Amino acid sequence: MRAPEKRRRLTTAAAQVLHEQGVERTTLADIARAADVPVGNVYYYFKTKDELVRAALSEHGAHLDEVTGRLEELPDPRDRLKALVEGWVDRRNVAARYGCPTGTLAVELGKRADGVLDAEAGAVIRRLLDWAGDQFRLMSLPDPDDLAVTLISGYQGMSLLANALRDPDIMTREGARLVDWLDSL
Repeated sequence: MRAPEKRRRLTTAAAQVLHEQGVERTTLADIARAADVPVGNVYYYFKTKDELVRAALSEHGAHLDEVTGRLEELPDPRDRLKALVEGWVDRRNVAARYGCPTGTLAVELGKRADGVLDAEAGAVIRRLLDWAGDQFRLMSLPDPDDLAVTLISGYQGMSLLANALRDPDIMTREGARLVDWLDSL
């Protein structure tokens, strides 16, 4: 296996395992196992767990770019936002089990004293807020950035509740409410 491929597999595995287990419970061996590489290889590419967390955040950002890139193919900004919500609802079982990948990581990192990685997690969420704000702006709605906060807060709230209550139907019901709200604007 080539070096870039190993690093990519480790980065993808880090994003998944950190989402499922959290930063504190995840070991480098867990990530190596998920990536199907020897644990010694992890240290070759990532000297510390924080470097793996940073790589996972980068993976979350790349996934966000991929999702919003696909949504940009839709001609109408309202349809883009509704498709975003539908995508969240499609992942309701994952959210009910583990929460929002970036949101849960941001909360966990926010409890650390150093304040470095939590800012990076916040930057990924900020990119989603900015993208959503741009969609509301294209719809010529007043206060587009506030509307983006309302939308993303709705997602984070339904994701958190679905996770806390282990109830994916919360995502279905609240997602439908968000779609109705978008239609009402």
